[in-house]
Amino acid sequence: MSGLTEPVFDPLPLGAIKPSGWLHDQLRIQADGLTGHLDEHWADVGPDNGWLGGDGDGWERGPYYLDGLLPLAHLLGDERLIAKAGRWIDATLDGQRDDGSFGPYGKETSSGRDQSHDWWQFMIMLKVLTQHHEATGDERVIPFLERYAAHLERELPGRPLQSWARARGADLVLSILWLHRQRPDDRWLRLAELIMEQTLDWTDTFTDFPFRRKVTVWDPRSHGVNVAMGLRAPGLRHRVTGDPAQLTAVRAGLTALDTYHGQAHGLFSGDEWLSGTHPSQGLELCAVVEYLFSMEQLIMIFGEGEFGDLLELAAFNALPATISADWTSHQYDQQANQIACTVADRPWSNGPDANLFGLEPHFGCCTANMHQGWPKLVSHLWLSDRQGGLVAAGYAPCRVETEVADGIGLRLEVGGGYPFRETVTITLGLDADARFPLRLRIPGWCEKPSLSCNGEAVIFGEVDHGFVTVHQTWKDGDQLRLHLPMETRVLPRQTPAVAVERGPLVYALPIKEDWRPLRTRDRFSDWELHPASQWQFGIDEAADLTPVESEIGRQPFDAADAPIRLRTTGRLIRNWPMKHNSAAAPPLTCDVTDQPSVPLTLVPYGSARLRLTELPLLPP
Repeated sequence: MSGLTEPVFDPLPLGAIKPSGWLHDQLRIQADGLTGHLDEHWADVGPDNGWLGGDGDGWERGPYYLDGLLPLAHLLGDERLIAKAGRWIDATLDGQRDDGSFGPYGKETSSGRDQSHDWWQFMIMLKVLTQHHEATGDERVIPFLERYAAHLERELPGRPLQSWARARGADLVLSILWLHRQRPDDRWLRLAELIMEQTLDWTDTFTDFPFRRKVTVWDPRSHGVNVAMGLRAPGLRHRVTGDPAQLTAVRAGLTALDTYHGQAHGLFSGDEWLSGTHPSQGLELCAVVEYLFSMEQLIMIFGEGEFGDLLELAAFNALPATISADWTSHQYDQQANQIACTVADRPWSNGPDANLFGLEPHFGCCTANMHQGWPKLVSHLWLSDRQGGLVAAGYAPCRVETEVADGIGLRLEVGGGYPFRETVTITLGLDADARFPLRLRIPGWCEKPSLSCNGEAVIFGEVDHGFVTVHQTWKDGDQLRLHLPMETRVLPRQTPAVAVERGPLVYALPIKEDWRPLRTRDRFSDWELHPASQWQFGIDEAADLTPVESEIGRQPFDAADAPIRLRTTGRLIRNWPMKHNSAAAPPLTCDVTDQPSVPLTLVPYGSARLRLTELPLLPP
């Protein structure tokens, strides 16, 4: 065993970063919608759940739900939600058995799964418990984890990881390394090494990527959610083994996924398996939130700003696009070119209801797992550099309260409306003057960043691993202004079409939405979305793409109130049909004979539930 490799950056404890501005509104909308009330309307996480001692589901759905509910509750300081999460925490911590096992273990529940042969659901709950400890300091958590780790030591050699647990074992390593940080002991490092040995070798999969076309036969390495989670596995393997080749494997995997399955929204297809580059293939919501968590882990482990770029691309586009603006419904699968959300057969392995907006379209895993996306983004916006300084991983509005240098209290506030605006303000409140480094991520799309402090230009050197570092003595009230000019980029896709990006936002042509109730419930109904306007447009090659700003409202991810738009022109394409109940691939040659150019307005991808994102570029 080569010993533990520490991450380049550390997370701040849950609650040290609080959302503000539009991001706080986003979490409040989430709390007032599905996350805050799901257990009241969905039996799978209701009072009969197996984790609460009932006879209901005792597999992954309760832990999944809690993995988003608990951080959301603490980030908002919402006592109702904290109490709601607390019932699950108390039932788990107080129900540990003498052998260290816990939860619905060793019995069959309504999920139909024999819990004595599945380690996966416990991995999720361990992540929940570590967050709970960070937020509350609950003294029960560390002894609980020690007893469970000892249980794993005894059981894993004869009952190794299988199925989902084998594909996702890196998440168990994450919690064991957290325990080692709290209570250093070489036995926990040996346990982490054993777990990695039993975990599917994602490093090998990403290094020599075997899935270069649409997958039609089950393989755990091609399952979209497994892949999204697997992207963090080489990072955890690096921590356990110290092998520097793991970063190369992650980059190779990301390149291969984009090449063979990439979508304009920044992720890859997966409906249920990797499904190629056609813009009407789907992407599962579980994959979105797990991909976000992978990027959050990778930026900390390797200290590379490129993972922050990918994190923002997914968080500001794919995440909001697949959840209704009021957080009362969601999809299982989203499409980059999504012209209808209807019960219909599509060339997916998922069912005909997979792209509906509803309570539980297709399968309930996403209903349970979707809640972690925004809260965990907030918790990873700023990081510790492990040397008394801070690292800006992202620039969404927030407030940070922590200590720097030699324990001096810092209150840092981020404003400016990013990603809908180009300028970020960072205001420092300090208990005393303090000298420490601030490391600021410079996105790869930004060619000419500039920085000032209290109105004076700050000259910084070359961007290093995606960051610039300002190391000086800071005073209470200092204010930085980071300007990140956003140039509009028209990017070719693998279809005969283009995608439009500006800064971290992807833009799409919104289609007018006709929401039709399919199943009405007291609070969370199911809906079909039908197009109420023509959709077969391309954009004129010679036309400008002019940014137009408006006020950043409470819900910026709503096409009607989008705070940034791109104005351009385009023409209707006669020969662009539907195929398999979705938009066909953009035509190789577009028939726009005698069609006049008309004004078109593109909006951020995440604000349009019906949209065209891969658009033909029409010559004059």
